[in-house]
Amino acid sequence: MLKSLIELFERDLQRLQKELESFQSEENLWKTTGVITNSSGNLALHLIGNIRTFVCNDMGGFDYTRDRDFEFNGKGVSRDKMLEEIDLVIKQVTSSLEGLSDQKLDELYPDEKFGRPMTYAFFLNHLYGHFNYHLGQINYLRRALEA
Repeated sequence: MLKSLIELFERDLQRLQKELESFQSEENLWKTTGVITNSSGNLALHLIGNIRTFVCNDMGGFDYTRDRDFEFNGKGVSRDKMLEEIDLVIKQVTSSLEGLSDQKLDELYPDEKFGRPMTYAFFLNHLYGHFNYHLGQINYLRRALEA
């Protein structure tokens, strides 16, 4: 299972990079439309912060201090900076997951994020689904803004 999770996280982190690179105008990374309240740039920052916190830091031991408020309210981070950050996340996610054992996946994650106990495997699957939910939002918003 760990090998599959590594492959999926790497693949979809690279998809996130491609989405950010696909914006014709870097300004559009920070725009919204209609009732959409989160820009693609903020969603990308949120995905980076979420994965760095729970996978890279908590599971892999990589140093990271999350600024969740900035993920949703910060503006103007350059596309190049976000792409560099995603490169780092790919390396750290791979290393973090390679450092886990199959037995660890069956252990309870130390924090009850959903008000009930869950295993590492369950939480990693949740994080992967959460990542793709927001990746789809980024894709949709890019197409809506640059149609």
